[in-house]
Amino acid sequence: MGKSLLSIDWDYFICIKNKHYFGSYIENKRTIVDLWYKRYIQEKEQGKDIQDYFYLFPEVECFWSKMKKIFQFDKDIKVYVSDSHAFSYKIAKENYCNKVYLFDAHADLGYGGISSLDFEVNCANWLGKLLKDKIIKEANIIYSPFTKEKISDFDAINQKFPINYFTIEDMDQKIPLSFIHICRSGAWTPPWLDNKFRKFIQDLQLPYTKINCPYRKWDVEHINFSDKIQYKLA
Repeated sequence: MGKSLLSIDWDYFICIKNKHYFGSYIENKRTIVDLWYKRYIQEKEQGKDIQDYFYLFPEVECFWSKMKKIFQFDKDIKVYVSDSHAFSYKIAKENYCNKVYLFDAHADLGYGGISSLDFEVNCANWLGKLLKDKIIKEANIIYSPFTKEKISDFDAINQKFPINYFTIEDMDQKIPLSFIHICRSGAWTPPWLDNKFRKFIQDLQLPYTKINCPYRKWDVEHINFSDKIQYKLA
């Protein structure tokens, strides 16, 4: 029997009230920190607070109890925490996983059709690349209630590879599980919710390995003029 990876994006739990807001598929300090300050400053200058545009789905509080009913955790299950979701490709490949269960606001199958899978692995195509490279045999996607994507957005990829779409209620119980990856996706999720992200990880009550998930300081009360100039140039 093959191994399964449960891959969870923190943005699964985040609702964005501003329909014009978009994140970034580029992942670096500029997109995961500086741009958040830039957006905050720009909105503040218009008399608005960007922090009011985001709220956390209450299901975050009972998520792990649901997962422990759906999945049968291996006694030596491995848990990883990172900022980029692209790390799931590495986990699945190096540990010979043949199934992925993805909880996310994005399918990460590649955007732009089959040709998007010709690029190197990144946060936007890692799941599609796992299928194209024949590392996994099956992808199972559980969309966030707040996703703006449609299954039909990926018709070409859906027709070529074994991809299933579920709700939590549709899923079988006691699916064997060997690996968990929790990613923050800092280019999409705001830093003022990072404390809740850390609590979410702690609530799992399992040891974990953190890989490239830097601390993000969020202190809008002490932004000086020099900071504003720097962030506006981000």
